[in-house]
Amino acid sequence: MRPIVLILGPTAGGKTSLAISLAQQLPNGGECICADSMQVYRGMDIGTAKPTEQEQASAPHHLLNIADPSQDGFTVDEWLTRAQTTIKDIQNKTKWPIVVGGTNLYIQSLLFGMFDGPKGDPDIRAALDSVSNEELHKRLQAFDQESASRIHVNDRRRMVRAIEVFEITGEPLSQLQSQWEQEASINDAIVLGLTWEVEAINRRINTRVKEMMDQGLLEEVRALQGMLGMQAREALGYKQLLAHISGECTLDEAVEQIKILTRRFAKQQRNWLRRFQMLPNAHFIEVGEMSAQDVVYNALRCISAT
Repeated sequence: MRPIVLILGPTAGGKTSLAISLAQQLPNGGECICADSMQVYRGMDIGTAKPTEQEQASAPHHLLNIADPSQDGFTVDEWLTRAQTTIKDIQNKTKWPIVVGGTNLYIQSLLFGMFDGPKGDPDIRAALDSVSNEELHKRLQAFDQESASRIHVNDRRRMVRAIEVFEITGEPLSQLQSQWEQEASINDAIVLGLTWEVEAINRRINTRVKEMMDQGLLEEVRALQGMLGMQAREALGYKQLLAHISGECTLDEAVEQIKILTRRFAKQQRNWLRRFQMLPNAHFIEVGEMSAQDVVYNALRCISAT
């Protein structure tokens, strides 16, 4: 049975390209499983950097376009259930399951299982309804800096949950999770982490945002604005352009905010990536000036050495 290959790294870091190349070049081939909490939504294509039709035709892809953007509450548990079934199906074909995406919580759930925590408290959640994202993030930082560093300010649902857990248990969510993460439930997974110098990845992010705008991201958001649920509306790029459409800011201001917040998100992803260094089959590739072919060569070498 083929082990799972996990491709991790910052947004705009070349994960999708590497996944497709590995799917094509690994013995007997592989299939890609997307681990991105916004690529699950139909129609949210440009702003989520969803693999294009051409890329999807180059290698089988799974867990894309499986939810309506108006659907709130597409959970980690739902993704995990689908991912585990898909992985088994791919392995039964003696192919390689290649999990790739930027939602590290999905990756964590796959490796370590689900951390359920205490039952939700409707009163606590109701009290937080009127609190802005920025204020929620500040509150979280006050007692759980680790969770605040890895939960994006736009990820309202996870911030509320972290605050709720602290108020119920008196312990930071990160501390409870660290107790739960002592041992991976999947021990043979091969982790490939793509690392970049900060300035280099920031340049790539700025270029990607410009390309997204050139490809029609504003038009995509306009077409979707009446169909986006609360969860989908928080997606990077969509939230900022919705603010422009509603007259809250200029287009240039919205685009600049997208760049700033995406760079911040990439920093959080880099910090999160360090958490996977403890795994026995973790390999990190410093991309730097490497060509795409060299990255693939190094990744294949890491896999064969495991």
